[in-house]
Amino acid sequence: MPKVKPVPDGMHSVTPHLVCAGAADAIEFYKKAFNATEVGRLAGPQGKLMHAMIRICDSAVMLVDEFPDCGSFGPRSLKGSPVTIHLYVEDVDAFVKRAVAAGAKITMPVDDMFWGDRYGKLEDSFGHHWSVATHIRDVSPEEMKQAMQKMGG
Repeated sequence: MPKVKPVPDGMHSVTPHLVCAGAADAIEFYKKAFNATEVGRLAGPQGKLMHAMIRICDSAVMLVDEFPDCGSFGPRSLKGSPVTIHLYVEDVDAFVKRAVAAGAKITMPVDDMFWGDRYGKLEDSFGHHWSVATHIRDVSPEEMKQAMQKMGG
């Protein structure tokens, strides 16, 4: 019998698992906004998604519907989220433009940052927070420290 891989092919050690009020709608949003592809979904008896998976660039993201009886709530029900999911993409400006056209809200405009990324932040239609970046230059730790000090950090 072949040995089973502890981390399956196509997966990373850390995988976001998002609770969404309307996970099926969230899948459609992520397809439009983030150019995600749907990997699969498992609907329960009432049609709510018990499990779903999409792929954004090279990473899997799992989704599930809210199940209040089980203590499972999305950011809208919780009045916000303390979590930000970070995405590295080829073209941050084009990515953010597409996401906004699909309904995402810019919470920090894209700009060149002292640590070498062109970077911005979004809130998606379901209340999840995303930071999005394209690495544009390599910065040494010393340069980064000097830039932070200039900012008063």
